[in-house]
Amino acid sequence: MASGAAPNAPRHSLTRHALGAMARDKLFAACCVVLGVIVLGVIVGPWLSPHSYYAINLEFAQQPPQFSGQHWFGTDDLGRDLFVRAMQGGRISLMVGLVATIVSLVFGVVWGATAGYLGGRIDHLMMRVVDIFYAIPFMFFVILLMVLFGRNIILIFVAIGAVNWLDMARIVRGQTLALRGREFVQAAEVIGASRPRIIFRHIVPNLLGIVVVYATLTVPQVILIESFLSFLGLGVQEPMTSWGALVQQGTQVMSTAPWVLLFPATLLAVSLVCLNFIGDGLRDALDPKDRHR
Repeated sequence: MASGAAPNAPRHSLTRHALGAMARDKLFAACCVVLGVIVLGVIVGPWLSPHSYYAINLEFAQQPPQFSGQHWFGTDDLGRDLFVRAMQGGRISLMVGLVATIVSLVFGVVWGATAGYLGGRIDHLMMRVVDIFYAIPFMFFVILLMVLFGRNIILIFVAIGAVNWLDMARIVRGQTLALRGREFVQAAEVIGASRPRIIFRHIVPNLLGIVVVYATLTVPQVILIESFLSFLGLGVQEPMTSWGALVQQGTQVMSTAPWVLLFPATLLAVSLVCLNFIGDGLRDALDPKDRHR
């Protein structure tokens, strides 16, 4: 019984250390709270206002913020309520960040773990494919996909995620090379476990720590990419919007209606900062080299 429980002890110790480190990190906790408020706002915010994000009313164009009136964030140059549009844009930006990150993680983890475990010529071939994708300018490839297949919101999710998996593939492949010589992998091979079972049952679960950390650092990167594409006019199309599209619209009227730029830009910047600090906090908490500090 003692020998069977021993392997779980370090894992449980590391889990307790990680939870304790996150609880002691005040900046991590503050960022989680702030990000949680923003996420809650973009989910329920549009329901709190009687206005629609696409309703045009030129009579109320470029009204300043009225925190005690009908338009809390003011209106844009077409008279649309900026609060509802900012919350609706947050839904799109955060959804792009989440879905595209999941797509990139699935691609990256499966590709990297397979290449690292199989090794040899297969590993060499698979990583050369990664090198070829690295040679293609990232933004050019995303723009090319969108030009060829249209600017559908689902395509934006897939396009950004499908070209954002390269770093994860290399990270996972390196970790897999270190894990495939471990005793638990060799034991699975001895009892005749299939290669897919070894990869997805024994290797991938031991990579969850680094995968979680990388995911939290990928989400803000993906949101920034989508915002940049929307800023260039290649993202979501009217009347749908995102934080990047709102920032692009705000730059056109910033001299006469600065609030059109201020609110979406602030929400975008605060969300990106919080996500980066959360990623740093998870990275520090899940680092086994720090568990005795």
